[in-house]
Amino acid sequence: MSDSNIPSNPWFGISMALVGVIVGYGIAMGTSNDAVRPSPSAGQQQAQAAQQPAQEPEPQDVVAPDASEDHIRGNSKATISLIEYTDFECPFCARHHPTMLQALDEYGDKVNWVFRHYPLPFHPNAMPAALAAECVAEDAGNDAFWEFTDLVFEKGADKASLASYAQEAGASASKFTECFESGKFSEFIGQQMSAGSNSGVKGTPGTFVYNNKTKEFGYISGAQPYANLKAAIDSLL
Repeated sequence: MSDSNIPSNPWFGISMALVGVIVGYGIAMGTSNDAVRPSPSAGQQQAQAAQQPAQEPEPQDVVAPDASEDHIRGNSKATISLIEYTDFECPFCARHHPTMLQALDEYGDKVNWVFRHYPLPFHPNAMPAALAAECVAEDAGNDAFWEFTDLVFEKGADKASLASYAQEAGASASKFTECFESGKFSEFIGQQMSAGSNSGVKGTPGTFVYNNKTKEFGYISGAQPYANLKAAIDSLL
């Protein structure tokens, strides 16, 4: 499929208010700065406070996994769900992808991975890739969706390659093209983005570590080392 077959406006009406989204990096609980600095005077403190934006609040809510709508990798009845809001063109998301796979390998049936779309407006290939992923899932199923996802994060979200990735994952070329050009999943993707924003997601990747039994959760922003993800999982098991 050539670029000419890809809709010229891949956002399909999704509000451009999301243009202000900033790619998050750093664990949500915050990081400390141990450098020693002279204590500022009261006047300096007031000036600094006026110049600095207020710290973003930590996420206070999350939409629980729903097997009828979500793409779930691993045991659907796992104790812990890693609910990731992600963007196919985000370099930090590509870095985070193998970290999530490592967690599934280590924890087995105790952990599953829930994929939710959060294509940032300044990544032109992100929305087309999200639409393509949903078309693959519709035609070839959940396993094909995850295979397509792996291919995109491994090889890149180039629009011209999406059709070949879809076929490699098991989708029909004709059905994929028809679905993709219709933009039929744009509303669904927009709903996932809105849900993520309402939960407190500010950028990608944003990963909720959610206990399906207790409903407790933690949140990791950005592509963190595996040790950070493991610590969050262990604290909720």
